[in-house]
Amino acid sequence: MINKVSLYLIIILLSITCKAQSIQQKAILDKQSFFNEKALLQHVETLSSNSFKGRRTGTEGARKAKQYIINQFHLLNVEPLGIKYEQSFSFTNRGKTYNAVNVLGHIKGTTLPNKYIVISAHYDHLGIKNGKIYNGADDDASGISALFSFAEYFKKHPPKHSIILAAFDAEEFGLRGSKHFVNHSIVSLQNIEANLNMDMISRTDKNELYVTGTHKNHSLKHIILSSDTSEKVKLIMGHDGSDKKQNWTYSSDHGSFYTKNIPFLYFGVEDHNDYHQPTDDFDKINKEFYIEVVKTIISVFVTMDEYLK
Repeated sequence: MINKVSLYLIIILLSITCKAQSIQQKAILDKQSFFNEKALLQHVETLSSNSFKGRRTGTEGARKAKQYIINQFHLLNVEPLGIKYEQSFSFTNRGKTYNAVNVLGHIKGTTLPNKYIVISAHYDHLGIKNGKIYNGADDDASGISALFSFAEYFKKHPPKHSIILAAFDAEEFGLRGSKHFVNHSIVSLQNIEANLNMDMISRTDKNELYVTGTHKNHSLKHIILSSDTSEKVKLIMGHDGSDKKQNWTYSSDHGSFYTKNIPFLYFGVEDHNDYHQPTDDFDKINKEFYIEVVKTIISVFVTMDEYLK
């Protein structure tokens, strides 16, 4: 016979179990409706089409890409960071002056509006060389398109921290856009909690996605280990000096944040045969893998937004 105390404990345990299952089921449903998957793929296909002529900084193709990003931010209710979306700057490379533009969107946080997480990708690529267009589908139309999916997600799930959606220009010229951003920041760098950077996230033969930035940061490692990541993506912490692989700490725009002592997580795949080649086209990306990667990165963000105070 079960006494009253035991019966009460059983009821409590069953209640907790049912609630946990309910939360887990809700999370699964939420993940299925994170964003429009067809739109994600369409954005990559569009930005890496020949009409953008490789998106080289300072060219008409880059200006067209800049306007495409601004139009999408408008449609997704992303406000500009500051008076306008554009953060213009110029630089000289090999005796030539380039005019470049970062595109910066802002989503106000619900409980920590003065604390920021920067979610970034670069929209420039290599342009045209020897008559061939370098479309840069993976590098980095994949990251820019993921920014739009984040914006979609935030419409239904407002973040606690304020978010800066940063589409950087001139990454291919030595991280020029992100360097300008951190050196001329519209918000105080002290209020930027972390950078989540995406560069080349849409193709692999091994379903592997690397995340760099956890080696010497236990909080970020905890965030990765605690996140509800996709079973279809093998998320590997590395390429950060802790293994025998190439160190990616400065390989993309997150490096600019690292130089300012801002924690970062960089998501990317291993280099492939089409890296910086005119064959980095939309038809080469792994569509199902890419969709799951974007879901995984959003899941990591959700944990980060909850964990960071």
